[in-house]
Amino acid sequence: MSGAEVRAARPVDAALWRTAFVLVLGTFMATLDSTIVAVGIDALVDRFDASVTDIQWVSTAYLLAVVAAVPTSGWLADRFGGRRTWLVAVAVFLLGSVLCALAWSLPSLIAFRVLQGLAGGLLPPTGQALLGRAAGRDRIGRVISVVGMVPLLSPALGPLVGGSILAVADWPWLFYVNVPIGVVALLLARRHVPVVPPAERRSPFDFRGAALLSPGLAVLVFGLTGIGHGRAIPPAVAVATVLVGLGMLVGFVVHGLRTRRTPLIDPRLFARPPFGVAALALVVLGASVFGTMFLLPLYLQTGGSLSPWEAGLLLAPQGLGAAAGSVLVNRVVDAVAPRTLVLTGIALVAVGTAPFTQLGHALPDSVIALSLLVRGVGAAMIGAPVMNIVYSRIEPARLPQAAGALNMLGTVGGSIGTAVLAVVLQQRLTARGPDIPLAFADTFWWVLGFALVAAAGATRLPRRHPAESTVDRQHDDEKGSADA
Repeated sequence: MSGAEVRAARPVDAALWRTAFVLVLGTFMATLDSTIVAVGIDALVDRFDASVTDIQWVSTAYLLAVVAAVPTSGWLADRFGGRRTWLVAVAVFLLGSVLCALAWSLPSLIAFRVLQGLAGGLLPPTGQALLGRAAGRDRIGRVISVVGMVPLLSPALGPLVGGSILAVADWPWLFYVNVPIGVVALLLARRHVPVVPPAERRSPFDFRGAALLSPGLAVLVFGLTGIGHGRAIPPAVAVATVLVGLGMLVGFVVHGLRTRRTPLIDPRLFARPPFGVAALALVVLGASVFGTMFLLPLYLQTGGSLSPWEAGLLLAPQGLGAAAGSVLVNRVVDAVAPRTLVLTGIALVAVGTAPFTQLGHALPDSVIALSLLVRGVGAAMIGAPVMNIVYSRIEPARLPQAAGALNMLGTVGGSIGTAVLAVVLQQRLTARGPDIPLAFADTFWWVLGFALVAAAGATRLPRRHPAESTVDRQHDDEKGSADA
């Protein structure tokens, strides 16, 4: 039986699309909230009479909480069931959103953002694991090509949505906007998201791994962010924090390889081809997408003197490109080799990034918009095929842990990439002095370097699409049984 015949036997029906729509609402809220607050910094500075450096912790606290929560998603789904975990995460996220809107001081707002982030970190991986089970190996590629568009759209839409809200309402509505989305998601999920029971073999929680991995990631990002903040944190303290975070992550890997129990995330997953190469691609994709969405709004509002609304509008083409790329990937994901799609996507990201290395030459807005459009198409051609490779080759019982690992890598790539770029930008601003555009141009060479690293790793992705590989394995098994 050919791969085409296998795919024709299981069309993506309306019920599956409804499930995907409901689950993607949770991902949309969580990823949008990571960037929507960026345009409200001035409003928060006025409201809480704080410095910009202090207000930055409203975004940093959310990011650190997300990074800390993602690794636990697989165990929670196995222990309590995927749908139940997802529903509770949505409810807690809504509670955190309302509390953020009602915050009476900067410390209270930061605390409620941590609550938001802990819930938001669970939504994408748990939703993807549920979707993987509902779709099955033969349909996950076509579904994830559409669903995977959301994390690419959100960084571009966040500043635009935030700027639109602040144009007509006060800052609390940056958080109240989540309420109707979350309520709709909760109501629809009970009808359209299938129940996934807890795992039959419930592993005890990996407390030692959790004490090393989640805090280690958070400490590492905190340290890198501290270096990027310049004088906010003494350099020696920031560097020491980075080293502590790295040490904790090394400790987790050693623990994960030695423990006889099920680790929070099994390091051996990364040794299973093509998981390791796919992981590298997602890390670099996260660093490139979120890093650019950190650098460009900052440049446009400082070097370009644009308002938050104008900056958000200029960033919108990346979202349009991601939507167009997702449509393309949906049509060809089961017919074109993953390596071809990913390498083409990386090439487009590199082509779209190259003009930003010339910001010192006063690029026209049309060039910036076109470059972002190309980057959006390219990013869509990386994420969905990579996730399809992993989800179509892993057994259903391991989907929650695999989804947690993949989302952790994307989140970590985005957060660490952004922190590294902030450090580079700080150094280049110091070196370039008043020439701000050249400092940003220098920093974008690093973003281009991320793409080259991803391209080198992507050359080792499979040449055949997963459906063919699955059919070939089934054929080999049947032939082996007949010979026996």
